[in-house]
Amino acid sequence: MTKLIVAKFGGSAIGQNGETIPKIIQRISDLKTDSKVIAVFSAPLTIYNEKKRSLTDIILEQGKNAENGIKPSLDIVKSTYQKILDMVDEDNKENCKKTIDFHLKKAQKALDQAFDSKEFVNEVRSNALAFSGEILMSHVMTHILRSNDIRTEAVKFDDWPIITDHNIEFTNFLRTESKEKMGKIAELVDNNQVVTIGGFIGKTIDGITTTYERGGSDRTAADLGILFHKKYETSIDFEKDSAVVSADPKIVDSELREVIQLSYNEARLAGMFGMKILDPIAIKEIVENGVDMPIIITNMKNPEKITTIKRSLQEQKGHPIKIVTGKKNCAIFRIETNSIQRLLTSLEKDKHYSEFIILSPFTKDGIEFSRILFLDGEYVKRNEKYLLAFDSLATITYNRGVITLIGDEMWRVQQVASRTSAKIGESGLNILNMDAQEETSRIIIVVEDSHDNITKAIKAVHQEISKINFV
Repeated sequence: MTKLIVAKFGGSAIGQNGETIPKIIQRISDLKTDSKVIAVFSAPLTIYNEKKRSLTDIILEQGKNAENGIKPSLDIVKSTYQKILDMVDEDNKENCKKTIDFHLKKAQKALDQAFDSKEFVNEVRSNALAFSGEILMSHVMTHILRSNDIRTEAVKFDDWPIITDHNIEFTNFLRTESKEKMGKIAELVDNNQVVTIGGFIGKTIDGITTTYERGGSDRTAADLGILFHKKYETSIDFEKDSAVVSADPKIVDSELREVIQLSYNEARLAGMFGMKILDPIAIKEIVENGVDMPIIITNMKNPEKITTIKRSLQEQKGHPIKIVTGKKNCAIFRIETNSIQRLLTSLEKDKHYSEFIILSPFTKDGIEFSRILFLDGEYVKRNEKYLLAFDSLATITYNRGVITLIGDEMWRVQQVASRTSAKIGESGLNILNMDAQEETSRIIIVVEDSHDNITKAIKAVHQEISKINFV
């Protein structure tokens, strides 16, 4: 069976004004030597007000300006692509320039609509983001790759294979409908070495532009893998500035361990709890669709450094506790246990939302209560009315932070719960809640989200892990 690699290049991989595109060209050249390649691109980065920013953030800011009656501008976006255009050779430059102008006209039209209506929402928002960012970048990369003698073609939005539901700004992948629309991209993959496509963007069956949540390009890569895995020997490759290590290097700067392998479960938990490995919903979609394909996290600067993610690992290597991570801005929702199932069913079926963890229940005055740890406090604030409708006496506690240890075989580590909790206490932090479950092989420690509590806790626990014995 022919190999297919779905390679995703995020904004940091592209770099500000496309400065690391030469490295992307080299990586794609290497990947295509023995495999077909679908390259998924995010929006590039730029420098704005002396800060590194994604073009996605720039467009969101311009949309907010439009809502406030300030004329939106694409000047910074145009200048970014003008710099990237310098990487296109003379044979392809004129067509690439026409492509940029064509897509930015569509983005400007959407921003003008927002200015007229004073609303930057739904399809207007999606079109502004799509045609200034991911979709446009995929077309520009096609011209750049052609300039480097790589046979490539971009997926046009008319032929879009990622079909979603009608949740315009936080959309959900529809596999059956997408399979019916994948004829054109399948043809492109057959006839080219590389096919480029924008991440983050979807399309309803009736042609409305939709977007995933931020980080949704990971989901696009996963969805393409789901669509192609029966036709090709498919793997997914996330190209980043490092492979996976045992904690966020921006928080922990010493004694970091390379993580060679993760299970789907470990990677999803790590992503949910703050590690920027990949969007945890991407793995959720792979699992829910019954697909088993390897995911590789590659250090673009040193491609020999990789982390392999598989559904299940035949042989675990290294320390059973692979990652220590944490999440700010969480919320705990307490509800009577006899009401929780209706809420959980609604979150899954109606909201398609899964970024929460069920904590151990407790009993008070003879009544059993369940607790849901939501990993996004802002989501809870936006949906308070919806959540409280399931139990008017339910309570919500905000400003909670969570530290967690990741490892499917954490049960092999002696005294892990007592040692880690003691270490957090020694750091001067008050543990508000601790949830340890052997069945799920996880330890969740809740503290107040204030000052640098989460950072201090992660550093303390990570330092302790290497000292704890394991079987």
